[in-house]
Amino acid sequence: MSAVRGEFSSRFGFIMAAAGSAVGLGNIWGFPTQTASNGGAAFLVAYLVLAFFLAYPALMAELMIGRHGQANAVSSLQKISNRPWQKHFAFIVGFGGILCAGFILSFYAIVAGWMLSATAEPIATLVGANSTSTWLSEQSLTRNIIFTMIFILLTVAIISRGVENGIEKWSKRLMPALLGILFSLIAYVMTQNGAMEGLKAYLVADFSSIFDPQLLVSALGQAFFSLSLGTSVMIIYGSYISKKENLVSLGAYVTLIDVFIAFVAGLLIIPAMYVAQAQGVEIFSPVTGKLLSEDTLVFQVLPALFDGMGSVGLFVGFAFFALMSIAALTSSISMLEAPVSYTVERFAMKRVQATWFIGALIAVVSITIVCNLSSLFGLVITLTTKVAQPLLGLMCCIFVGWIWYRGSLLKAIQQGNPEVHNTFFWKIWPWYTKFVCPLAIGTVFLHSLLS
Repeated sequence: MSAVRGEFSSRFGFIMAAAGSAVGLGNIWGFPTQTASNGGAAFLVAYLVLAFFLAYPALMAELMIGRHGQANAVSSLQKISNRPWQKHFAFIVGFGGILCAGFILSFYAIVAGWMLSATAEPIATLVGANSTSTWLSEQSLTRNIIFTMIFILLTVAIISRGVENGIEKWSKRLMPALLGILFSLIAYVMTQNGAMEGLKAYLVADFSSIFDPQLLVSALGQAFFSLSLGTSVMIIYGSYISKKENLVSLGAYVTLIDVFIAFVAGLLIIPAMYVAQAQGVEIFSPVTGKLLSEDTLVFQVLPALFDGMGSVGLFVGFAFFALMSIAALTSSISMLEAPVSYTVERFAMKRVQATWFIGALIAVVSITIVCNLSSLFGLVITLTTKVAQPLLGLMCCIFVGWIWYRGSLLKAIQQGNPEVHNTFFWKIWPWYTKFVCPLAIGTVFLHSLLS
């Protein structure tokens, strides 16, 4: 099966691919803005604690289901189901995750298209194509459709090449490039006036707000979203891992890289906000002190910051939006893989045909959203990230904690780690997955419905 389905050729390849899935716009932009909106360093501390104590156990649950099943999300969940009702439940959860990944990609491609156009805009300015530069920087139906399609085509081109030659190969290239650009931008921003004030706001915590329920729920939701939990993505990636590999350490590496890049992104974005503020750009409300325009700040504040840098701002702006585009692409390839793997295995389609077919369906959904941006864009984001993801993540934990027999679970995790039963991980993780994770994810889900 693995020879037909494909398999990651190395630990490094899997780590880069899984970390690439986890590291996306949610990390590079979502995490810093959430931090700025929720008490700065207090949010950072809460995020770090919840990522390791709750998101990591849930990530392990999804990886374990996939590695044991060695199949798409639906089939992998059905393989640990023992009764007919459980198999029906497995289909709902698995297929629900696949649909969720597809709809997330449909709006993600739109945002990524904006990033691509913002990357091209400085180039147009440098070559003197002022009318093109203006068109690239302004919202329009034509621009949004063109760049959304370009991004979907890039994603389809990578996924159509398979696991090793597509996902793994490009993740190995894109992730180091992302890190290189990220650290270069941090080094530059830290030399600007106002950066140290932003760094202080980011790293010096006011612990009086750390137990604020809104802060904790936001931090937990960010941790689950950034690790791609609840979308069947990590089940799929788990199915491509060799059974000789130690899943416990692999999952830990992915969580560490994801959290590390989110933290490092904060070192760029939050100081950059204060640099922009020092240059006269309004960042926080003078009345409430809250962050202004959180969702669109990246397209309003940072271009103003780059403009204030003079000619060097064109190069910095290009590097920043290239970084955002790479982060988007490393996540989008995992989202497309979820429905493609199911289509290939369920309907015996060739990978290339399945990839273009699913890509076309997602393109239709994306264009529909673009044409009805004001009414559909926010709705799709809310239904997928605030409702579907927490609920589906909860269901996966229930499968591992309550449906999968403990003895069978132990045998599955011992593949690649024969002594795991003697470790602290095995003494804690099953209990965490059975009780703590469902309770925590359920809390996020309920809060999403009530807010």
